[in-house]
Amino acid sequence: MQNLLVRPWAEPLNPYLITRITPDLAGWQYLTMEARRLPADEVWEAYTGEHEMAIVILGGTCSIETNRGDFAEVGKRKDVFGGLPHALYLPRRTDFRLRATTDICEIAAAWVPTGEDHPIQLITPAEIKPELRGGGSATRQIHAIIPPGFDCQRLVVSETYSPGGNWSSYPPHKHDTHTVAPDGRLLEAALEEIYYYKIDKPEGYALQQVYTADRRIDAILRARTDDVVLVPEGYHPVVSAHGYTTYYLNFLAGSAQSLANSDDPAFAWLRSTWREKDARLPLFMYAPEMPAFENES
Repeated sequence: MQNLLVRPWAEPLNPYLITRITPDLAGWQYLTMEARRLPADEVWEAYTGEHEMAIVILGGTCSIETNRGDFAEVGKRKDVFGGLPHALYLPRRTDFRLRATTDICEIAAAWVPTGEDHPIQLITPAEIKPELRGGGSATRQIHAIIPPGFDCQRLVVSETYSPGGNWSSYPPHKHDTHTVAPDGRLLEAALEEIYYYKIDKPEGYALQQVYTADRRIDAILRARTDDVVLVPEGYHPVVSAHGYTTYYLNFLAGSAQSLANSDDPAFAWLRSTWREKDARLPLFMYAPEMPAFENES
């Protein structure tokens, strides 16, 4: 079984890098991911080449100059527990230069190969429609940053908040087989997925299980701040330790720009038991220009 839990690392020649996931490390085809913590005026510059990329501002503010336009003062929240995100979608063949404009600017980026051209797009808090999903102790708050239907080829990006003791990615679901119904509807996409974790207190943690029906993979992983959990296949529920709020950023890519998935049949019945949402959610107040908050049924 491959190592599905990747701890943050330090590179002497790249001191601002928090973590890096490559297809070779993960054993998959599409997703590359990096997280960086930049001090004021530090620069990260690169070329997307034959990839599309999403950059999510986790905390702090930056300016981003590209050969397709410039974006000043991107990001407003202090950290992921301080509000809604800014993000930037970069198409293939884009030069960019990102400069931190606050004492610390923390970012996470993922990129995947693409053969298509799409417009550069800035995603702001005003465009994020927070959702409450689940119910009871499986309630969580979701921010869809690059949802299915976004103008790109493969990437899907979202962030999730799960209060202490709550379950998320639950009932356990999977998206590892591309399955199409006779009428052409996509029932399940084959997706690689990255979970990048933050916990609201330094000693906090979450537990994530990754398992396949035949138990070829059957792992329980203890994730802390800046850890990555890789989900190449299988079901993958999460539970947040009591007393701590768990945040994770998801990057997905695969056979379709979709989140089509299948519940573990043994646990699908739980959906019918949910009545009330957890009163601790939502976590954030919303600015007047933002869309009204709506619960998902």
